[in-house]
Amino acid sequence: MITGASDLEHLHTFQDFPVFMGCTDQPRASDLVADMEWLISRGSGLIQLGSTLPLGTIYSSSHGAGSLGTLWMRHHREFSEFLSSSHASNVLEIGGGHGILEIEHRSHGLEGIPWTILEPNPAPAKGCKARFIPGFFDETFQFSDPFDTVVHSHVFEHFFEPDQFMQHLSMLMPLDTKLVFSIPNLQIMMQRKYTNFINFEHTVMLTEPYVEYLLTKQGFQVVAKKYFLEDHSIFYSAVRTDFSRLAPKPFDPELYSMNRAPYLEYADYHLELVQRLNAEMRQANSPIYLFGAHVFTQYLLAFGLDSSKILNLIDNDHSKHGKRLYGTDLMVDSPRCLEGLSEPLIVLRSGVYNDEVKADILNNINRSARFLE
Repeated sequence: MITGASDLEHLHTFQDFPVFMGCTDQPRASDLVADMEWLISRGSGLIQLGSTLPLGTIYSSSHGAGSLGTLWMRHHREFSEFLSSSHASNVLEIGGGHGILEIEHRSHGLEGIPWTILEPNPAPAKGCKARFIPGFFDETFQFSDPFDTVVHSHVFEHFFEPDQFMQHLSMLMPLDTKLVFSIPNLQIMMQRKYTNFINFEHTVMLTEPYVEYLLTKQGFQVVAKKYFLEDHSIFYSAVRTDFSRLAPKPFDPELYSMNRAPYLEYADYHLELVQRLNAEMRQANSPIYLFGAHVFTQYLLAFGLDSSKILNLIDNDHSKHGKRLYGTDLMVDSPRCLEGLSEPLIVLRSGVYNDEVKADILNNINRSARFLE
């Protein structure tokens, strides 16, 4: 996926993992599952998915990631400010989802900027003025309209072949055009054992050494980089330049051990975590809920969490309410269902979003709620 080397070593396999991380109205028998196998390259240290699935399967519809919550809106606001510093005047955004970044960017007084979004499942938010093109970015995509900046946010890590993605971008973008993007800080997420950091969508653990290697290899010079929080995202700004001016650095030979050991610790940690959670749920006398109708929950169940003890999933996304989390029997309700209950228990493993979720429930819904983390 980065170097083309075949020096891959097995790390962990999740058998029969749901192929879609959203919610559905379809019968459970229609859900698809597949083995999710994680490998590591001995040479580059890159952790990657063993085999990928068809794009139309894992992106069969939108699942709402990155569109709700105070933290996500803060991300969009700060990323928009970072983009503004590049003085973009005509934007092509790849995988723009709801168009929230375009809305946020106009709040900086940049009303007249042409903005086009390439997105497989367009779902424009109210107030979005961008032009949407349905589709995926690959070698077949052509764009003849003028642009001076390509933007993507939490998209790079979704590409099965990030080297090919960067190569296609390089071919599309004329010299001196700008590339501005945000990626999750996957290295910190793994180190902190956040339950979901790689999955059927995040097929490559695309951390800074690999991002910067690919940028340089495909003719992009980094001009700015910014961290959003310690454990959320990294913003990059780069310019398309002459290949002869750049030469990628070889990978640090320590990357293999730097990535392998934390991943194995992450897997062992979660196996022990679900044993503890199962024991605590067996002893509980209060109603038990699990927060997050998303891949966080699918991961916990794959590690062995006992779903029979859980009454419902709860999630802030109203579009998921009354639906079933794909690959499970768990139905989704609003956190408002906790109102009036005596000390309800909520299993919570939402990584960087934990504090936001807890504060909302305790301050706005039920002060007696308790959390299993």
